[in-house]
Amino acid sequence: MSSLRCESLCKAFDGVRALRDVRLGFPSSGIVAIVGPNGAGKTTLINVLTGFLRPQTGRVFLDERQLCSLPPHKIARLGIARTFQDLRLISQVSAIENVLLARPNQKGERLLPALLRNGVATEEARNRDEAVRWLRFVGLADQANELAGELSYGQQKLLTLACCLATDARILLLDEPVAGVHPQMVAQILRLLRELRDLGKLVIFIEHDLASVRQVADLVVVMDEGKIIAQGKPSEVLDRPEIIEAYVT
Repeated sequence: MSSLRCESLCKAFDGVRALRDVRLGFPSSGIVAIVGPNGAGKTTLINVLTGFLRPQTGRVFLDERQLCSLPPHKIARLGIARTFQDLRLISQVSAIENVLLARPNQKGERLLPALLRNGVATEEARNRDEAVRWLRFVGLADQANELAGELSYGQQKLLTLACCLATDARILLLDEPVAGVHPQMVAQILRLLRELRDLGKLVIFIEHDLASVRQVADLVVVMDEGKIIAQGKPSEVLDRPEIIEAYVT
């Protein structure tokens, strides 16, 4: 199975070092939480891993393929999908249309197949079936035809997850998937993360809610001031005095 890793990543913005020699290898599957105080470099790391930022130095690999020279859409085609803190849904189209837009390599997007309609109808039906499947998986089947902008914030979080899954990605990077939602929705999202782990996917997520991290993470990576200061099982890492201090100060 594919493995994701990074070596000696450094990134600075206007002289402020957001990543400092970050070296990290991820398991082929499971749930990895990246935690740390605001400004620790968590989102910058995710942006580098997914091609939205390029590091000043260092490299990112998927197996033996180097990713730092690739744009985000090409990295996505290799099976890496992500969500953002700002949900980036198309609010004026339906939930199912948002998911359909995430499906990869659609023939209807290419000029000649679109003109000839060669296999397009069959593919469109298959894509719709896949979209319905992932909406059902996240619990939004009944909201498939509702406008994305009319869903609750928690439902919009679920929709962004469905869009990620519709790409057929095996590696999912989620930026604060349970932030800002009520406890019942938190429990639903954490259950989905466990199910994705059981399906053999790698879920990497940024989260400030350490209670949620303790519930689902197999591995915790703690960042502070652009550096990785600890990593290991939640029970081994999160109660260390230096970790608690990093969150408090």
